[in-house]
Amino acid sequence: MSKASATCLTKARLSRIEQFGVFIKPRVSRSSFLCLSLDAFPNVVLARYRVLSEPACRRDARCNTLSTEYSLYLEREILKGAFSVVRRCVKKSTSQEYAAKIINTKKLSARDHQKLEREARICRLLKHSNIVRLHDSIAEEGFHYLVFDLVTGGELFEDIVAREYYSEADASHCINQILESVSHIHQHDIVHRDLKPENLLLASKMKGAAVKLADFGLAIEVQGDQQAWFGFAGTPGYLSPEVLRKDPYGKPVDIWACGVILYILLVGYPPFWDEDQHKLYQQIKAGAYDFPSPEWDTVTAEAKNLINQMLTINPAKRITADQALKHPWVCQRSTVASMVHRQETVECLRKFNARVFVFSPHLSACKSLLNKKSDGVKVSPTHQEIIKITEQLIEAINNGDFEAYTRICDPGLTSFEPEALGNLVEGMDFHKFYFENLLSKNSKPVHTTILNPHVHLIGEDAACIAYIRLTQYMDSQGRARSSQSEETRVWHRRDAKWLNIHFHCSGAPAAPLQ
Repeated sequence: MSKASATCLTKARLSRIEQFGVFIKPRVSRSSFLCLSLDAFPNVVLARYRVLSEPACRRDARCNTLSTEYSLYLEREILKGAFSVVRRCVKKSTSQEYAAKIINTKKLSARDHQKLEREARICRLLKHSNIVRLHDSIAEEGFHYLVFDLVTGGELFEDIVAREYYSEADASHCINQILESVSHIHQHDIVHRDLKPENLLLASKMKGAAVKLADFGLAIEVQGDQQAWFGFAGTPGYLSPEVLRKDPYGKPVDIWACGVILYILLVGYPPFWDEDQHKLYQQIKAGAYDFPSPEWDTVTAEAKNLINQMLTINPAKRITADQALKHPWVCQRSTVASMVHRQETVECLRKFNARVFVFSPHLSACKSLLNKKSDGVKVSPTHQEIIKITEQLIEAINNGDFEAYTRICDPGLTSFEPEALGNLVEGMDFHKFYFENLLSKNSKPVHTTILNPHVHLIGEDAACIAYIRLTQYMDSQGRARSSQSEETRVWHRRDAKWLNIHFHCSGAPAAPLQ
């Protein structure tokens, strides 16, 4: 039995689900301006800006009022988290615009004050073109202001999906800038601990704008190559094996996260994913990732080599930022990295950014992605509906009944399947050819069994089902044969009727060709 058959695993291609636990910083909604750690201080209370006449100075902050040097825009917040707020401000002496992070310090605990001071101290050290820079730290009675670069280009991944052209060489250029920022912070003995796509911003909307690393709310100071237990912190899909094992860790955790980011940059989905956080962590600790066909077939060996060196389980053997910058795929991208447009990657990233569940055609990396059901738990009526309608659709295929098939599918059905040679197919014409020329003329019996169906509901009117499809048929010599395919279907309910809107398949063709 193959590995895929034995494990019955299902991979999520395009989901950015973030599961939160103790000491894992919540994600906040972002605008196109700034992406900073608004929620690093759990006891901070949101407040509108005000200036008090008796400032109380704290260490690492100038004793002044913000209004002395800056004019604050009150009419609109750039970004609002659960515990702080970011607004535009203008420096009076230069008319330069910045972003002011406003923190109410009245109810801060001693630990929260330490975290605030640490963030300001770390950000003050870092002066690099690929890092959102802290320009000022001002303390007043009851408030603390951190004045940062005003970053207006939005998230890197959002920009990529808006491009008309995106290649492996572009991914190389992106990771080069990310590695430059990581190299800089590591040279200053800083570990970021929360590298992820949401913290990678563009300086402006201009073409070719610099990538900037943001959000140092979880960053720590280390001594050289010191390895120690600094606590459990980060975002689940980007955590390193050593953090999950609660081993001593240091700078290599940032390189692991860079490896995850680079993987996504190349194909649009993450190397590790599972709806069950425990299973996700087991994958990461085991380094259980691969380069599935067909999407990885067009990625150069050099790019895969760099990912492998970044996603090395042993942190002592993991490549460093400086070494990665010297990797041929990074420093010689014009001759090493492919220049071919990666449309499928762009499409995957678009849905990744939108948090839409669409799954990889190679379903062998994440077990039970969708709905997990333990023994004795009843399946809900909606789950049963999805399983039943999926069985009806497969029956229409086996019977060569194109009319029944079209009643169940949306006219704009999109699909990735072996017959399409790795291309995204939209509409019914592609499928109609097989119905008219193969399926309807197949007089031999066909029997299909759906194994391990997992249903995940997305709101009230959308659902995904992932399953292994085992098909038994007779070949042209009259011999009994079996084929297996791993399939995922996305369903949408319109006017109380479920329609198949997307289909992914890997393995054998959906119907026997003999």
